[in-house]
Amino acid sequence: MTINAASIFKDVEKIRKNAPLVHNITNYVVMNTTANALLALGASPVMAHALPEVEEMAGIAGALVINIGTLSDAWIEAMFKAAKTAKARQIPIVIDPVGAGATQYRTRTARQLIQASAPSIIRGNGSEIMALCQQDQKTKGVDSTSASDQAIDSAKALALEFGCVVCVTGETDYIVSQKDIIQVKNGHAMMPRVTGLGCTATALCGAFAAINPDYSRAAAHAMAVMGIAGEMAGENAKGPGTLQVNFIDSLYQLSKTHIEELFNA
Repeated sequence: MTINAASIFKDVEKIRKNAPLVHNITNYVVMNTTANALLALGASPVMAHALPEVEEMAGIAGALVINIGTLSDAWIEAMFKAAKTAKARQIPIVIDPVGAGATQYRTRTARQLIQASAPSIIRGNGSEIMALCQQDQKTKGVDSTSASDQAIDSAKALALEFGCVVCVTGETDYIVSQKDIIQVKNGHAMMPRVTGLGCTATALCGAFAAINPDYSRAAAHAMAVMGIAGEMAGENAKGPGTLQVNFIDSLYQLSKTHIEELFNA
């Protein structure tokens, strides 16, 4: 399968036209960045993790994004409830196993979530994806100790077991399904210095999956937009702080011409 500038921008236009509601159960660190990125692209974000409302919110959303970055028992219960509702409604579920491999608690939680309600897309770095398959795989906090290409076999195994798309992000992004692998090579070297951009990538997967039922293409388009916006942001950034601000502006300004000039598969 291949993607191109036209297919990417077609989905961007759909997001801007339809403003899909993306329900995020995500972590404290990234809520603001994630919400602003979704808004800048044209989606409608909501951050809702309270037990009394997660099922109702998942009942009206176009996609559910679950991010385990700052775990607590109450939040985990909310994640399971929201995922069950989303699964029953057949809306896309995107799971980010943040820091899987760092502790038994978060590795176990990520695995149990995926087993309880098989997601449409799993998005993580190389170490996180490998930790979902291998008991002894270690992660450095929430940072990857493995390159994205080292996790391809693990991604294939997860895609086969759960019938989902696995998006492994790094210097090269690999979008792995049961049928094929798509590579996206966009991005800027400073992006790993900005907290939450990986989580933002997951949220964008939710926005694209909400308007494109081909989840391989949805995830690949999301990664292309992430990387292209990062390259645009990096042109005039003096450091990670200005890169973050410029990144939000770049999502808002993103045009077909930008994609045609910068997309690198």
